Amino acid sequence: MDGIVKQLAGFGLPGSILLILGFASAGSNAAIVAVLTAAGGPFGILGGIGLLGLTKVIGDLIADYGIEGILKAVYSERSKTETLRSLLYEIQDLPICQELKIKLQNHLKSESKKYLPSLRTVNISFVKIENSQILD
Repeated sequence: MDGIVKQLAGFGLPGSILLILGFASAGSNAAIVAVLTAAGGPFGILGGIGLLGLTKVIGDLIADYGIEGILKAVYSERSKTETLRSLLYEIQDLPICQELKIKLQNHLKSESKKYLPSLRTVNISFVKIENSQILD
């Protein structure tokens, strides 16, 4: 699997997209042109080629910053509005390596300690008072 990833990395993200399009269309140039034209929207095939260039720029930014850093930032932000348990379950289902899952889970647990006060057990007594008539 690593060998395939290294070979695709040599093509770059736009080259990999074109390679996948080529395989999916059985080598038909017309199908590739049609997909690029559709992806370009109102700008046609030039817009589709521009979109491939944009994927190159975005791919390079992700590669510079690192997928781990991006995932940590996203989940740190989401931990402010979502429960820790739901995020941990979601991370467990992500299609990433186990090492990265553990790093993300540990990061979220450490982040949650910053925002949550220490949890203590509080005993609350429950007293039921029924309506009774007051006698004069």
